[in-house]
Amino acid sequence: MSSMPARLAEIVEEFAAAPRDVVLEMLLEYADVIPPLPPGAADREGMEQVPECQTAFFLRARVTPEGTVETLFDCPPEAPTTWAFAGILAEGLAGAKPDEVLAVPDDLYQRMGLAQAISPLRVRGGTAILARLKRQVREQTS
Repeated sequence: MSSMPARLAEIVEEFAAAPRDVVLEMLLEYADVIPPLPPGAADREGMEQVPECQTAFFLRARVTPEGTVETLFDCPPEAPTTWAFAGILAEGLAGAKPDEVLAVPDDLYQRMGLAQAISPLRVRGGTAILARLKRQVREQTS
């Protein structure tokens, strides 16, 4: 049985251990880690929209020939919380194998203690981002 990638587990622990009043601040720091879309992907070709997010959010998970998962995210800059969810996944899943991605718990954001810090609607958006990433990985590996 695989477990989630070590880096993501570290991030989850950092958040879970943090005092409630700094969790949001910590979360928003991750809004800056997403690289811009590579040239040629700007039209969001092959990316899937996540309707559960309050803003137009697009993602793609690709299993590379080397057997790692590559993530691509796009969303308007005025949605920092959504960007932060994506940033956590981008950093936490960097270089991860498909089975590690699939082992990420669906209640990731609850485990991080975010359910108390941000609105349920936003937690739901973040959870949907993770679910769709996992589904895309599953479709490419089954």
